[in-house]
Amino acid sequence: MKRKKSGTAGRGGALLLISVFMIGSAVIRIALEAGPALARGAVEEPVSDLARKDERATPAAADLHALLATLRQREQDLEQRESRVMERMRALEIAEVAIDRKLAELTQAEEALREAVATASVAAENDLSKLTEVYEKMKPKESAALFEEMDATFAAGFLARMRPEAAADIMAGLSPKVAYTISVVLAGRNANVPTE
Repeated sequence: MKRKKSGTAGRGGALLLISVFMIGSAVIRIALEAGPALARGAVEEPVSDLARKDERATPAAADLHALLATLRQREQDLEQRESRVMERMRALEIAEVAIDRKLAELTQAEEALREAVATASVAAENDLSKLTEVYEKMKPKESAALFEEMDATFAAGFLARMRPEAAADIMAGLSPKVAYTISVVLAGRNANVPTE
């Protein structure tokens, strides 16, 4: 009986071994045949996806080209604007330099004019002082004859500068009408002077 057991055990082991070989062969066949099939499916699917993407990308590419052209045009417009702005800035800088130069010239001219006016004022003041002194030193009748012919405002200016005694002597030698007119001018000047 012991023989039967070893024979049965030998057959069972052989069957197991054959089954393992057959399953292994099936797995190998499936792997060999399924691998390329799966690979073809995987490759075909992305290719078809790419074709679909290309179909979808074509309008998008046209949009991108249009967008790119618009951006290039805007860039050119901005460059032209920048160029015009730079030209204006250069023109403004040139104008600013010219204005500064003219302003300096005007300042110098104003200073020269101020000095000339000051010199003229001093000269005029000196001349008026000398002329007033001349009228004061003249005989009152001779001075009065000159003051009769002068404009009342002009005559009042001289009389206001004179010593009161000399002015009174000249006024006494004037005709009443001229003396009155000069007095009105003198009073008017004093009326405009503010009193404290």
